[in-house]
Amino acid sequence: MSIVLVGGHDRMHSEYMGICSKRGHRVKVYTQMPAKFGKAIGNPDGIVLFTSTVSHQMVHVAVKEAKRKKIPVFRCHTSSGTSLEVLLLELEATAGGVTTGK
Repeated sequence: MSIVLVGGHDRMHSEYMGICSKRGHRVKVYTQMPAKFGKAIGNPDGIVLFTSTVSHQMVHVAVKEAKRKKIPVFRCHTSSGTSLEVLLLELEATAGGVTTGK
């Protein structure tokens, strides 16, 4: 399963990658907004948003792309490794589901 993680802390980048790969997922982590962010998202199976550590513009672009491509979005206020694990469990349970707001 492929996941795009939006937000979080720069220092946690490798931990986010490790948590996802340990569960067998491919992940792209964007803690800061790159150029052409909408195109960089691609077509993942799900998008995880850490809402407390992400710019409004990044959220806007990610949600817009998710709606356009019918990608489920999972939101969490905290950006810890444990929060990511919980969101991955939810994503795995609803793979192919509709967009949710948590």
